Amino acid sequence: MTTHSTRMLILGSGPAGLSAAIYGARAGMKPIVVQGIQPGGQLTTTTDVENYPGFADVIQGPWLMEQMQKQAEHVGTQLMWDTIVEVDLTSRPFRLTGDGGDVYEGEVLVIATGAQAKWLGLDSEDAMKGKGVSACATCDGFFYRGKKVAVIGGGNTAVEEALYLTNHSDDVTLIHRRDSLRAERILQERLFAHPNIKVLWNKEVREFVDGGGTAGLVALELEDTVTGEHSRLDVEGGFVAIGHHPATELLRGHLELDADGYVAVQPGSTRTSVAGVFACGDVMDKTYRQAVTAAGTGCMAALDAERFLAAAEFEAVREAAE
Repeated sequence: MTTHSTRMLILGSGPAGLSAAIYGARAGMKPIVVQGIQPGGQLTTTTDVENYPGFADVIQGPWLMEQMQKQAEHVGTQLMWDTIVEVDLTSRPFRLTGDGGDVYEGEVLVIATGAQAKWLGLDSEDAMKGKGVSACATCDGFFYRGKKVAVIGGGNTAVEEALYLTNHSDDVTLIHRRDSLRAERILQERLFAHPNIKVLWNKEVREFVDGGGTAGLVALELEDTVTGEHSRLDVEGGFVAIGHHPATELLRGHLELDADGYVAVQPGSTRTSVAGVFACGDVMDKTYRQAVTAAGTGCMAALDAERFLAAAEFEAVREAAE
C-alpha cells in the first residue's frame, strides 16, 4: 500500500477534472488526478465534436481528451490509474482509498466524477451509438440538419431536446411510453404548440434499425404499451432523453447531494457542503452538461481551491504567531 499526498487531489479526468488540474498545476499545487473507471470521461466515447471552441474543423472526442491530458501532464499534473472505493472527508487532508489499497491525500479535493446518460438498455441501441443514436441533442443535433428525428422520453430533458432539434429538423417526433408527460407545464405548452413536433403516446422503442453499410439508423421498431401492437417509424436520428446518473454513489453520506443525486454547490461557485471540497462538471451541473461548461467549472474549482488554501495557510501562520 502506497500513500500519495498532494495539495490538490482531483477525482475524475474528463474536461472538468483536467481543466482543474491545468489551473492547479500552474498555481504550483502539483495536483494528482485519479482517473477512475472511464479515463477522459464521456468524450472518450464521443466521435465527432463540432462545438468545442478553437477548432474550425470537426475533431474527435478521444483526441481532444488526449490533448487535455498531455497539457495537464506538461504543466505538472500527476495522473494515477485507480478506482476509488472509499472516501474520508471528516478532516484535512482528505483521504481517498483505491481498490488496490493505495491511499490518496489532498489538502483540497476536487470532485469531477461526471454523470452518465441513462439508456434504454437495448443491444441495438448500443450497436447504433454514434451511428444515428445519441443521448445529447445539443451535442449532436447539428449533424441531423434537414433529417427526420425522434426523441425518446417524457420529462423536461426530452421536451427540451425535442424543442432544440427543431432548430435543425422540421420533422421531430417525441415518443413516450405513457399517455402524459412529466415535463413542466410551460415546456409542454411550447412542445404542443410547435408545428414541427408530433407526439406518439404509449409507445416503447423495441429496436433501433440499422440500415447497413454507411446508412446508420433508418427506423425505430415500436410497441404500443397498451395494445401490444407493433409499428415502425422511419427516422435518421434517435435521441434517448430519459435522464442522467451523476457519479455520486461514493459520496453519499459524506457530501450534501440534491434531490437528483448531484453534488450541491453554493450558487455561483464550486464550493460544496464540506470546506475544502469542490465539485465541477456534470457531477454538479444538470442543466448544461457540455464539455466547454465542464471545463469552465473545472477552472472555477481550481481557483476556488487555490483561494481556500491561501486563506487557510494565512490563518495557520497567524495562529502560530499569536
